[in-house]
Amino acid sequence: MKIPYYHVDAFTSTPFAGNPAGVCVLEAWLPDETMLGIAAENNLSETAFLVEGEGHYALRWFTPVTEVDLCGHATLASAHVVFRHLGHAGPVVRFESKSGSLPVAQENEILVLDFPARPGEPCDAPAALREGLGCEPVETYRARDYMAVFATQAEVEALDPDMALLKEVVSLGVIATAPGDEVDFVSRFFAPTVGIPEDPVTGSAHCTLIPYWSARLDKQVLHARQVSARGGELYCQDAGERVRIGGRAVTYLTGEIQL
Repeated sequence: MKIPYYHVDAFTSTPFAGNPAGVCVLEAWLPDETMLGIAAENNLSETAFLVEGEGHYALRWFTPVTEVDLCGHATLASAHVVFRHLGHAGPVVRFESKSGSLPVAQENEILVLDFPARPGEPCDAPAALREGLGCEPVETYRARDYMAVFATQAEVEALDPDMALLKEVVSLGVIATAPGDEVDFVSRFFAPTVGIPEDPVTGSAHCTLIPYWSARLDKQVLHARQVSARGGELYCQDAGERVRIGGRAVTYLTGEIQL
């Protein structure tokens, strides 16, 4: 069996930046253990698997250790593959996923994700989160992930987390965020519980980040940056129960997986 495979850097316009994702184009679903094996072999934060349907693509995402319910950068990478490599002619491609219908629009060179908003609820920071980050947040919120809010971008950039402690936090991941020096807000994302110590750029985290910063800054349209080592740029909009997350993508590699 030969599976068309694409390695795409998402939320960037240049190679070696943003968040790399694998995209596998399937004719039908493979067994879950096979897809998980491919994701583990790729050893990227996520590998996406696409199956074309009637007017849409079914989409699933796997980290090296588990399937996840939502992934932004691998959805952006998948849309890039559909538009750039599979010849999709319309302005929008629709993905069906465990998080429902996820349209992605092509607006000039920007691909715009339409995702469900996941506002966080204020909460006390668990001890493992405070000790794992090594810095006391100003505020803490909980949705799918914990979100730790800090006073400055410099504090977020200086974090050197203890991944063993963060692995004890009962959530998919931990978002660290603060006001940006040159953008509206910055963030980093740590998810050692699902095999991702630090994710370079995390679209799904912005389902929680955007509602928070939109309310705090009283702005619907926001410019964000994930300040990981690779870094990434995101164009955000609060649309109530949905959020719009825009970014660029670039193909690094095309080939075939042989099973």
